[in-house]
Amino acid sequence: MSMKPLEFDCRYGELDQVIRAYTGMSADDEPDRPSEALQAYLRHTWHTRPDALATAERQIRDYARTPPGRLRLSLGEFYPVPDVGLPRPAIQDWLFVVADHLKRSIEEGEVPPPASPRTHWEWHARFPELGQFLGGWFSQDMPDEFPDHDAAVRDYTATTDPQLVARLAGELRELLVLGLEESDYGSAMAELGMEVDPPQPYSPSGWLAHLADGLSGFKADYGTGPAAG
Repeated sequence: MSMKPLEFDCRYGELDQVIRAYTGMSADDEPDRPSEALQAYLRHTWHTRPDALATAERQIRDYARTPPGRLRLSLGEFYPVPDVGLPRPAIQDWLFVVADHLKRSIEEGEVPPPASPRTHWEWHARFPELGQFLGGWFSQDMPDEFPDHDAAVRDYTATTDPQLVARLAGELRELLVLGLEESDYGSAMAELGMEVDPPQPYSPSGWLAHLADGLSGFKADYGTGPAAG
């Protein structure tokens, strides 16, 4: 019988977050050097959810100590580690290496300095609402669904909770603060799901700034209410 969501999160939730950081990346961690994927997980998690690091270390080490058999995997009673490019017999040793890196980072207080995202997972972990916006409203189908970019933006603001719109505005400004090269802004937007070019005459960063200004102009209607007697 498959695990209930609460049981899964308690046993494997943060382990799954770590494994997701390896999507499209090499699981080439060495005892003296964490992989680029693990560095991305450490960099993001230290600055957003530092308490999750100890949970990740425990869940990964527990899993490595008691690897599942095929029957328990087939019954859905155990977390099936996705393909990370390693032969199955090597996964257990690799998990111990990952757990050791997490433990060392926690015990020695090795907090990575803030930096621009370097992996696909890190881009989406750091800018989740921007990924929803660009991937959902500016895919390759956008020209068939909307007459222009402004119409797509209006549809997003009209159908999205104002709190999420405000979050998007904040993420846009955070992205602009990174001070990337213009080509790197284009690459970042592609990583986050945008499949069309910005509208003329904007450069990638110029359009992001235009969006941030427009979304930040939202003003809540608090109403006047009855006058005091």
